[in-house]
Amino acid sequence: MAEGLERLVRGRRLSPVQRRIAHYLSEHLPDAVFLSSVELAERAGVSQPSVTRFAMALGFAGYPEFRHALRPLVVTGDGPPENGHVPRDADAGGARFLREMIDNEIRDLTAMRDRLASGHGVAGGPADGLSYRIEELGRALAACEPLPVLGLRVSSGLVATFGYYARRIHPDVRPLVHGGSELTDGLHAARRAGSEWLLAVVLPRYPAEVVHALQYAAKLGFRTAVIADRMDVPFPADVVLPAPVRRRAVCDSHAAPLAVAMLLLEAMAEAAPLRTQARLDEHDRMADEMGVFLGP
Repeated sequence: MAEGLERLVRGRRLSPVQRRIAHYLSEHLPDAVFLSSVELAERAGVSQPSVTRFAMALGFAGYPEFRHALRPLVVTGDGPPENGHVPRDADAGGARFLREMIDNEIRDLTAMRDRLASGHGVAGGPADGLSYRIEELGRALAACEPLPVLGLRVSSGLVATFGYYARRIHPDVRPLVHGGSELTDGLHAARRAGSEWLLAVVLPRYPAEVVHALQYAAKLGFRTAVIADRMDVPFPADVVLPAPVRRRAVCDSHAAPLAVAMLLLEAMAEAAPLRTQARLDEHDRMADEMGVFLGP
């Protein structure tokens, strides 16, 4: 790894700041190669524009191209090409990296499946197990009207997906995906309407506004449940459904949190089977009448 990085910087006139970036990369390449330019700047103690200028000083169009050229060093141990550019047919390392990402997701999902099958969770007993918590929470959320669902920034996409499906089986689902006073108003409105639970998706890097909203919701009298990347979350919650998030990539992968959200929807449907069937039948009739879908 160090030899390949040395080949890139060899013969370049680097400023002291750029040498600092190069030194950090040489010491932390397995992790640094997956960082954004902002994250690398923070770790190396330089500014984000300095990281971009460093990549350009090595002959790259920008930081993303530089990082792409470094990845084979981590995945295969091969050095990057001499001219700082990746040939179109030299993608073996990239393909291997993608397979590794998928393999990691499979391992995470398999581990989660095994916890569900065993009935045991982090605390070690059936009553603390993931399956038990999903079933119990599904019953509580099915009976909660209205049902507010909170998720800001990267978590808002998962909340939108959950809300789309939940509205098919639940009479009043209220996604909260905007912060500020709109979020506060939404919490107050749901509580005044009789809501007792707040479901939140809180994924890394844990937006401070979401944590504050959970604390405020508790003051309003909500019980709170969260889908998060780990059990020991650094914020208050009555129920935690842990689902690992892979962070060794440009973008985090949320395959496991999405799977947990879908399992929770199934538990909600099972908790109110007659209502679920009636609402699904009504939705199908509406979709057929309106020609909503092209396929069956």
